[in-house]
Amino acid sequence: MSLTNRKALVFIALLAVNIFSLSAAPKPWRDSLSVDGPYILYTETGTRVITVDATGAIQDRTVAGKPQTLQVTDHRGKYPFEVKLREIRREPWRYDRQPDKVFVMSDPHGRLDCVVSLLQGNNVIDKDLRWNFGRNHLVVIGDIFDRGEDVVQIFWLFYKLQQEAEEAGGRVSMFLGNHEPMVFSNDLRYTKPKYTILARELGMEYRTLFGPQSELGRWIASWNTIGIIGRDLFVHAGLGGDFYRWNLPIPEVNRQMSRAIFMKNADRKAQSDTLDFLYGSFGPIWYRGLVQDEERRKPVDVDTLDLIRARYGVEHIVVGHTIFRDIRTFYGGRVFDVNVDNRVNQRKRRGRAVLIEGDAYYVVGDRGRKRRLL
Repeated sequence: MSLTNRKALVFIALLAVNIFSLSAAPKPWRDSLSVDGPYILYTETGTRVITVDATGAIQDRTVAGKPQTLQVTDHRGKYPFEVKLREIRREPWRYDRQPDKVFVMSDPHGRLDCVVSLLQGNNVIDKDLRWNFGRNHLVVIGDIFDRGEDVVQIFWLFYKLQQEAEEAGGRVSMFLGNHEPMVFSNDLRYTKPKYTILARELGMEYRTLFGPQSELGRWIASWNTIGIIGRDLFVHAGLGGDFYRWNLPIPEVNRQMSRAIFMKNADRKAQSDTLDFLYGSFGPIWYRGLVQDEERRKPVDVDTLDLIRARYGVEHIVVGHTIFRDIRTFYGGRVFDVNVDNRVNQRKRRGRAVLIEGDAYYVVGDRGRKRRLL
């Protein structure tokens, strides 16, 4: 047999092996999916319940009426808890009374283990992931979506805790971040592949799983963008000079943001100049000029900051969004940023949240140790 013929036979044999390997291999997405859901979508024929099980298989069924309870775990099958569906309504945007304690965290970004360790370490929840903070207040300043593997599970945990807190006389206040509208606008640049793979296998856009016909989408649409608790104003990114000049009442901001939450970004811009500003770079979910002083950020001057504080009757503005190595204050303590790299700071035992207790402000980590901030 000639060398040429031998090469041809080898090539054919290798090709056959490769074809067999491809046909015998599992679908590539099965290796990328992990435990996920449940996603609850309301249809004309009932309630569609979508989950991904521990084998990576997608379970998609429609049931009559609403499920009574939902079973949730993280993407590895850890941290099990049960959720009961409930009536959704917007939380008040203002609480005049200063609670005994306010626990403030931001930007969980799909990392349920980091959320659980932080809340358990500070006695906000117990070992069974139930509310343990009494008549006190938990504040989450946006950005549940993206970067991590447990986005839906974190939504469900806070959904559950909000009801448990209210029953105990406490509160959980959820504020809109920039990543919620990003996903709803189909901007998925920070979204893990498992989520887009799931949506593709279901034959839909990922954002549809959180649309106006979904339980979680309706709940997220009820979140406020800006809120006041006692002497503190909470907003995901910040309020600057442009925001002050617009002179928008906070309830109007919250209403406008919710009205456009399911729109794509181009449609928000086309709707009105107000929405274009609110969802833009210098609006409350993107503006970084309270914590960064580069000219392109339009940093606010201290006089304008004081005018903003006076307009809304607050002492401090508390933000997330811009990430720092540890919790930081700005403008002589008028502003503080609670956004850190939660995974890194958990490992290095650095600050991950703020505890407001009486007149004192403390940085806290996963072990509940307090370091005075203000």
